[in-house]
Amino acid sequence: MNKKHIISVVSLFAILISIILVIYIPKETKSEQNIGNPTVFVHGYKGTFNSFGNMLNRFEYRYGWGNKVLVYRVSPQGRINVANLSKGKTEPAFVQVIFENSRASFMDTSSWLSSVLSHMKETYQIGTVNLVGHSMGGLVALKFIEEYQDQKLYPRVAKLVTVGSPFDGVYSKQYFQVHRDAAAADLKPDSVALQTIRKKKHTIPGGLNVLNIGSTGDLVAMPESVQSLRSIVRKDQLQVKMIEDDMLGHSEMHEDTRVDKLIHSFLQSKGATQ
Repeated sequence: MNKKHIISVVSLFAILISIILVIYIPKETKSEQNIGNPTVFVHGYKGTFNSFGNMLNRFEYRYGWGNKVLVYRVSPQGRINVANLSKGKTEPAFVQVIFENSRASFMDTSSWLSSVLSHMKETYQIGTVNLVGHSMGGLVALKFIEEYQDQKLYPRVAKLVTVGSPFDGVYSKQYFQVHRDAAAADLKPDSVALQTIRKKKHTIPGGLNVLNIGSTGDLVAMPESVQSLRSIVRKDQLQVKMIEDDMLGHSEMHEDTRVDKLIHSFLQSKGATQ
């Protein structure tokens, strides 16, 4: 092979590489970044992947309401591991957050949530999110809203949905004979953690819209405790939906199609980040 032929082959190869870089890499980057304004799902005390995993599967595959694009796992030390599932999917986008230590205090868990949302802001340029929290996840989400409001670091929260969240604590004394960790201490009525959330209610942004869902069959987050959110969030910002079903228990709420529909309707209503 002569020198002139070698130069031609090398030049052609360089051109092909340039074409690949121009055509494919920008598309991949755009796809990775283009996840819109997502709804972030935060599990509760002792929660796992399954806490919202089944609901998100229904949202995506049964109803066609959107796509799960990111899954964040947070280690007990607060380290973040993120799986990007978007693959070019479009909005509405759902994000699942899983805390490996699901028995940590409100303070630690809200700090970890802030790290997740900060990562979303920096990595995916997300400016606005909705938050959905089950049980303690609703309390942690509200604590985040109260304490992490720097929009240079974190997305703005447009809507908050709380599902079976005991804002006045868990009333059952037997509950605390079994559960004795940091999160359980914070879930006791009149705990310092709950008092702090009440004291900081003045920091809740006026533009936040909140849906508060409970069940008459929930013996952990009893209706009175769930509805005590009325004393924290202004009336004009809050909707309360109490499902009258004595068979709908605490852990069943994120598996119930009525809850699915309430969440979807609220997120799709005027002012949703879709």
